[in-house]
Amino acid sequence: MPAIRIWLKNPLAVFTANDCDARGGLVVENGVIVEMLAAGHSPATPCDETFDARDHVLLPGLINTHHHFYQTLTRAWAPVVNQPLFPWLKTLYPVWARLTPAQLALASKVALTELLLSGCTTAADHHYLFPNGLENAIDVQVESVRELGMRAMLTRGSMSLGEADGGLPPQQTVQQGQVILDDSQRLIERYHERGAGAQIQIALAPCSPFSVTTEIMSESAALARQLDVRLHTHLAETLDEEAFCLQRFGLRTVDYLDSVGWLGPRTWLAHGIHFNAEEIARLGAAGTGICHCPSSNMRLASGICPTLDLMEAGAPVGLGVDGSASNDGSNMILEARQALYLQRLRYGAERITPQVALGWATKGSAKLLGRTDIGELAIGKQADLALFKLDELRFSGSHDPLSALLLCGADRTDRVMIGGQWRVVDGQVLGLDLKGLIADHRQAAEALIRG
Repeated sequence: MPAIRIWLKNPLAVFTANDCDARGGLVVENGVIVEMLAAGHSPATPCDETFDARDHVLLPGLINTHHHFYQTLTRAWAPVVNQPLFPWLKTLYPVWARLTPAQLALASKVALTELLLSGCTTAADHHYLFPNGLENAIDVQVESVRELGMRAMLTRGSMSLGEADGGLPPQQTVQQGQVILDDSQRLIERYHERGAGAQIQIALAPCSPFSVTTEIMSESAALARQLDVRLHTHLAETLDEEAFCLQRFGLRTVDYLDSVGWLGPRTWLAHGIHFNAEEIARLGAAGTGICHCPSSNMRLASGICPTLDLMEAGAPVGLGVDGSASNDGSNMILEARQALYLQRLRYGAERITPQVALGWATKGSAKLLGRTDIGELAIGKQADLALFKLDELRFSGSHDPLSALLLCGADRTDRVMIGGQWRVVDGQVLGLDLKGLIADHRQAAEALIRG
């Protein structure tokens, strides 16, 4: 069959993430953008379909670069509502250790659905829990991603340093190093796709300095180099973590990262809050990326990521919602809003604009994942698009549509396209029984807490 050409015509406003002019809309063919039209211009050749976008703000599909899908089952759980990171984790680890494959499938589907409805088309998940019975957790997540038609960077996380050896997690949640490495290689060989338009990609992601051995950090880095995949971990999230590194390794967090072979452009880090000026310069020189997680950092009172300092040093910066037990949502457009406001506290209103925040959620996040085919609107890029309407009461009286998305609190997209295919239409995920999913997920959440 010949490829269908679709003209998304004359959007109300458009953010391209690259200053291209697309006020006349864009043309999609065979899953990619083939024309970018200035105001008043029409496609070079006729289109099979025209979508009138006059009521829509058009964005590249948002990209979430750090999440824990399974945590949708433990949102707003009373025992941890007012705890900082370390006690929060210690309280939740025994609950999460009971996770089953069926519960993980529901949790992942809920997280992905919530992301999709917020305009997110690509999500990175950091799954590091592999208790008995959940050895194939990443395989479960692959199926959830495929079902919803999204793109994902599924990171094979790990925990190998349990309480008995001075780590934070309980013993039933840790794995032996060779088991981790063997499964990592299996997942890369089975699922990792390369090149433009990839749907499923795999990265290696030992959880954090306080939950893995130095051996698994070094060996994961070596395997990632050998198989040419990316590396991800939590780093410099809290002062407790910094103190742990100093006590156990005699090193600050960036020195530790360097000592295990992780300081380089293959790596992106979640949080990246507690860096000094010299560490920021080293991260920038190495091209190591940082995923800013503003909602989680505020929720756990962890601190504020030095985004502009990192960018000025040369480190890419993107956005992530983090786990849905420390956010407690999976909404990328709201995360961009939170980033806008939190970063203004650090850098001022003049320097942190809506365009800067949306840039983190799109092109910046794409760079963290090592992708050049998504994250912006340009000829040859994947047709991953998020379209928002401004017809609710909250937007009444707003004047600049792009700013209104964040300042007036948009939280749900009207339409989402991934690879030229509509996945959300009129605010609904095509083919999804949302009420049924919510009912099943609630039941699973209650069962997990009860044990």
